[in-house]
Amino acid sequence: EYTGVSEVHLDPRNPDVMYAVAYQRHRQVWTLIDGGPGSGIYKSTDGGLSWKKINKGLPGGDKGRIGMAVSSINPDVLYAVVEATGDKSGFFRSKDGGENWSKQGDYVSGSPQYYQEIFADPHKFDRIYSMDTYFMVSEDGGENFSRVGEQWKHVDNHALWIDPKDPEHLLLGTDGGLYETFDRGKSYRYFGNLPITQFYKVAIDNAEPFYNVYGGTQDNYTHGGPSRTNNIHGIRNSDWHVLRGGDGFDPAVDPEDPNITYAQSQYGGLVRHDLRTGELTDIKPREARDGPPLRWNWDSALMISPHSNTRLYFAAQILFRSDDRGDTWRAVSPDLTRNMDRNQLPVMGRVWSVDAVAKNRSTSFYGTIVALSESPLVEDLLYAGTDDGLIQVTEDGGANWRRIGSIGDVPEMTYVNDLEASLHDENTVFATFNNHKRGDFKPYVYKSTNRGGSWANISGDLPERGSIYTIVQDHVNPNLLFVGTEFGIFATLNGGGNWIQLKGGMPTIAVRELEIHRRENDLVAATFGRGFYILDDYTPLRTLSEATLQQAAHIFPIKTAAMYIQAQPLGGGEKSFQGAAFYTAPNPPFGATFTVYLKESLKTREAMRQAEESKRAKAGEDTPYPSWEQLKAEDREEKPAVILTVRDEDGNVVRRIEAKTSSGIQRLTWDFRYPGYGPVSMGSEGFGPMVVPGAYTVSIDQRIDGVTTPLVAPTPFEVEVLGTPSLPPADRDALLAFQMQVGELQRAVMGADRAGQDAAERIEHIKRAIDISPQVDLELRDEARALELRLMDLNERLRGDPTRPRRSEPEMPGIRNRLQQIIFRGFSSTSAPTQTQRQVYDTVAEEFGEIYDDLTQLIETDLPAFEGRLEAAGVPWTPGRGMPRWQRP
Repeated sequence: EYTGVSEVHLDPRNPDVMYAVAYQRHRQVWTLIDGGPGSGIYKSTDGGLSWKKINKGLPGGDKGRIGMAVSSINPDVLYAVVEATGDKSGFFRSKDGGENWSKQGDYVSGSPQYYQEIFADPHKFDRIYSMDTYFMVSEDGGENFSRVGEQWKHVDNHALWIDPKDPEHLLLGTDGGLYETFDRGKSYRYFGNLPITQFYKVAIDNAEPFYNVYGGTQDNYTHGGPSRTNNIHGIRNSDWHVLRGGDGFDPAVDPEDPNITYAQSQYGGLVRHDLRTGELTDIKPREARDGPPLRWNWDSALMISPHSNTRLYFAAQILFRSDDRGDTWRAVSPDLTRNMDRNQLPVMGRVWSVDAVAKNRSTSFYGTIVALSESPLVEDLLYAGTDDGLIQVTEDGGANWRRIGSIGDVPEMTYVNDLEASLHDENTVFATFNNHKRGDFKPYVYKSTNRGGSWANISGDLPERGSIYTIVQDHVNPNLLFVGTEFGIFATLNGGGNWIQLKGGMPTIAVRELEIHRRENDLVAATFGRGFYILDDYTPLRTLSEATLQQAAHIFPIKTAAMYIQAQPLGGGEKSFQGAAFYTAPNPPFGATFTVYLKESLKTREAMRQAEESKRAKAGEDTPYPSWEQLKAEDREEKPAVILTVRDEDGNVVRRIEAKTSSGIQRLTWDFRYPGYGPVSMGSEGFGPMVVPGAYTVSIDQRIDGVTTPLVAPTPFEVEVLGTPSLPPADRDALLAFQMQVGELQRAVMGADRAGQDAAERIEHIKRAIDISPQVDLELRDEARALELRLMDLNERLRGDPTRPRRSEPEMPGIRNRLQQIIFRGFSSTSAPTQTQRQVYDTVAEEFGEIYDDLTQLIETDLPAFEGRLEAAGVPWTPGRGMPRWQRP
């Protein structure tokens, strides 16, 4: 309940002239009254120091939400769309800065508490745009309104920007996202790269190889999409599909058949969706012939029984059960709410008339079941929570119910936001309560160990301000719990005694519901404004303990890693060539992921000295200048390193990965590959072949001042193949053996190629040195040129003759190019090597063998011998030569 300032406008000619719109609104769990005596328009002519009401001509009595605009063409003209009681609502205009108003017409937005914003066009006088379900415009100062146009655009308009230089160019913010038009609403461009979806709830399925995530959104349907994909681009908008229209709320998915899903819109509009065909079947329970009328919440409680994948529970004020996926329903409860008449409940200290502004409009019916849970350990042990503060328990499938109306310090009639029957103890149940609609933002998290007979507060040290929406329990560790709050996700490792916030990229946002995918050990969150978030493999939290944190280093249990070749359906990388507006959500890092812990940071001598100096300076002590020996030791020190070493089951080293040296928990991912075979370059390990599936280990070592010592012994993990290619290799070990054979040839060929290029550069320097050395005979330069020509012939065998290609004519490929052809694609495939690839390998090996000895003779014998003669002749030193000769005086 509040009276606040909903809009402020300035006179563009005089910044001291200001207009403010006051909006008094009363929203309780049980009702909405969208107005009151505090609503109205105020004016200041002294920059806000004093204000006066300017409501002459506006509806008398209580007013609701008012949308206001000032004409930038004639700032004396003001416009207002006013919600009021009865038939007093309408559109008003003032010609004298708000001193007097006249009613132009009866137009008011379809839901003033939700829209009711207007904009005066800066290009055309008396053209007014109104935000409404449909984008509306008046060309005559508000006397008449018509639709601007919504073709291929979402409705529910809330925000508008008008290009100050182009009246045809508009930006519109809607419940479906952001749209742009360059022809004033005839056509629109949609911005699909804004991750701003408001999800009420989340559901997950058991699809293979990757599960799907489903959620209902604010006025934007119910959607479903993959938790990850097998391609390099990530999760694209095109990977998602719609289950049903309307506002989307709590969905559900058959745990045994992911093609059968359930979705609902407001007031219990439940459908069954067949993903195979796209067919929707209406399965909403209906009133019996003799009643009573059903009260459905805006977000009705829905659940699939953990004991039968065909059994649904769906709740109005009565709980319904279906054993045939919604084809038939039967009531398994009486009215489980307090069954109060909301029109007799006080708001702002009194009961209000039916004529109160927008009484009960666009809000849930009151007295509904909003939370459900069935014990996964005991069939027919059901818990139901209501919006009027009750928890009801049945232990016989609904034949008898036990009412719980008072729990600890939870205020009476507080909304029961979530119930979670324990996965480990048949008598334990968790409950969260949310009282924010009455101005109470405290966290209420409770636990009962006797089926609701008594309750203990486990809110612990959760922040005092941060309403709780949802709770889930880990399926392995009963003391590991997660809650979704108004400001993020919190976890407890000790059953609620202490809570820690989970950040790691999680924004400060309302988390409306959490689900745990038990197969993948993922925590999935529905946020109200930033879409879905997934914490991949949270299993390290299960074993996190004080003893673990006292270890110098630790590797947490490693999830079995799924190995495959990442697809590139769009070509290129993440966004390929689709431009920055192409939206992709990132996949989890590709490979085997290691979660490691370091108790202490590894610091350089310099960092340790600086830390000690900072400590002394803060204490007001001297910070002595270090000795030259200390500074030299700092300059010469090799930076410390933390190294993870992956080994195969025979103990052979497969890969070394460098980790961060800072203390705390970090994650690293190995991409299943050996390092590359090409010449080493800083910052890159090249591109090696993939390992075979099987057993592996990873260990941790530290290197300080060049001395390597072990920190964590080898920890085992598994690598398994995800899916089967259409043409799998008969023998993966044989495939790897061939790829490593190719890699070894690559190491030799690419090394020889680099050595040849280096030798060519050495000869260039030699020729220049001879040219500037008057003491040597120029015949030496002829010998240098002869070496150069021999090297050119050999390098052309490696790289190919450039003469014809420079003139755009075909030429036989060189050894290096032939080899790269089979490496580029061969290392990116799990199919057996083709006969062509084997033939290319044989050809490259044969051709390389033909020049290998000659190249070795030139680079390792002839060129050094020639450089020795230059040194004897006193020619200036050139790159590649050894130490110059020098005799002490």
